[in-house]
Amino acid sequence: MVTLRLGPEDVANLRFAISPLMELHNSVRALEHPEAKALHLPWVAASRERVRDLDMPLLQALHPRKAYTPDFVDPPPSSPLGELEDELEQMLATPPERVRFELRRAYEGRGLPAVLEPLERDPARELPALADLFRAYWERALAPVWPRIRALLEGDVLYRARQLADGGATRLFADIHPEVSFAEDTLRIDMPYDVTADLGGRGLLFVPSAFTWPRPAASVEPPWQPFLVYPARGVGGLWEPDRSAAPEALAALLGPRRASVLAALGAPRSTTELARALELSPGSVSQHLSVLRDAGLVHGHRVGRSVLYVRSEKGEALVS
Repeated sequence: MVTLRLGPEDVANLRFAISPLMELHNSVRALEHPEAKALHLPWVAASRERVRDLDMPLLQALHPRKAYTPDFVDPPPSSPLGELEDELEQMLATPPERVRFELRRAYEGRGLPAVLEPLERDPARELPALADLFRAYWERALAPVWPRIRALLEGDVLYRARQLADGGATRLFADIHPEVSFAEDTLRIDMPYDVTADLGGRGLLFVPSAFTWPRPAASVEPPWQPFLVYPARGVGGLWEPDRSAAPEALAALLGPRRASVLAALGAPRSTTELARALELSPGSVSQHLSVLRDAGLVHGHRVGRSVLYVRSEKGEALVS
C-alpha cells in the first residue's frame, strides 16, 4: 500500500496533465507483456513489427517489473498538455548523479543489466542517444495512433475536472480507480510495495493513461512532482471500430447524420475525432454540432487547443 497524507495546500494544488513520454514507456510494457495488457492486443499486433529493429532490450530494462522505475526517463509533465520534445528536453537536463542513483535503485540487490551499464557510466554522453531511441519508437509505434489516444486522455481530464469542481477531492478520488481510496487527509493506493509519505504542500499530479490499464501507478520520489498515473475513462473502447449506426428512433427524429453525432458523444470528442469516426467532413460535423448545441443537447469545452463536445443531460435523456 502507498499511503499519502495530503494537507490543505496539497488538495489546493491537485492538477491534471497528459504526458506523451509516460505513455511511451507504459506502451513498452504492453509490448513486452501483452498477456498482462490484453486490452491492447490490436495495437500490439500492429506495432511489434514496426519496432523490431530498435533497441527494445534497452527500453525494457528501464522498466523492471514489480520494482521502482527510474523517474528521469519520464519526468512528471510541467504543463497540462505535454509535448514529447518538451518532455525529452526535461529528461536530457537530468543531472548525471540523479540518473546513476535512480538506475542503481531500480536494480538494488540484483545488479544492473549490461545494457544499462553505458548509461550508468556516462549519462551525459548516453542520454542524447536514449532520446533518439525514444523518438524512433514514438514515430513507429505511437505517432500513428496518438490522435485517438490523445482524444481519450483529454476527454478524461475534462470529466475529472468536472468531478473536482462539483464535489471536491472526495468525489474525484472516489471515482479514479477501485484501488485508490481517500478518507480525511489520507490517500491510499493498492500497490505491490509499501510507501508512506507526507506530500508537504507539493500537491499531486494526476496523469490519465491508456497503457497503464488495469492498475494505477504512483511516485512521490523527490525531487520530482508527486504523481498518480491511472487508467483513463473509456479505455476499454480505445481500439474498437469507430463507425456505429445511430438508433433507428433517434435517426428518425433528428436525421441519421445528426443522430450519429449525438450518439457518438458518450465520451468527450473533438470535431476532428467525430469526423474521422463517422466518416463525415469536419464542416458537416461542425454544422450538426452547432444545431445540437443550440438545442441544448451538447456542450462544448475548450481543452488546450481543442474543443471537446459531450452530451448534456438533455442529450443523455434523448439518447436513452
